[in-house]
Amino acid sequence: MTNCPHCDGPLFKGKPVAVVGGGNSGVEAAIDLAGVVGHVTLVEFQDQLLADDVLQAKLRSLDNVDVITAAATTEIIGDGERVTTLRYEDRASGESHDVALAGVFIQIGLLPNTEFLAGAVELTERGEVVIDSRGATSVPGVFAAGDCTTVPYKQIVISMGSGATAALSAFDHLIRTSAPSADAASRT
Repeated sequence: MTNCPHCDGPLFKGKPVAVVGGGNSGVEAAIDLAGVVGHVTLVEFQDQLLADDVLQAKLRSLDNVDVITAAATTEIIGDGERVTTLRYEDRASGESHDVALAGVFIQIGLLPNTEFLAGAVELTERGEVVIDSRGATSVPGVFAAGDCTTVPYKQIVISMGSGATAALSAFDHLIRTSAPSADAASRT
């Protein structure tokens, strides 16, 4: 079971996988994986996909992808070493179905744990910390980085880069705001 189609997709080259989630993240993952793996089964809990229409059109154009909607994923089964099966329940009939596969990518969306920042810095309606290109928040001297921010592409490598940017920006802010005044500098 994995979360990153870009990082882990190549490990499943030519093999069948499932993507759980039919929003933009899930459909994008399925599209990405379809170019690498043997077959993708996308499983969505809702009665229809929630992804943008353009993404759904691209997904449906791929011949190695099956889309199953109104399906509650109930179990991911393995043989003690690897994943072998995804079990889901058809929400309309209540029937249980098994999909044989080599991997499962969970793409059901995540909300950042930023509730403690409500009222302290600007947050999006999803709870992401709003930052600029330097990692600065709506509060001068407060910087943020990573998946809890508005930075696109929630990936470890992106978070690492945005962390470096925010740290350098914070350092720059500190040296500029804590520098002695011109009068104090001329007295020394």
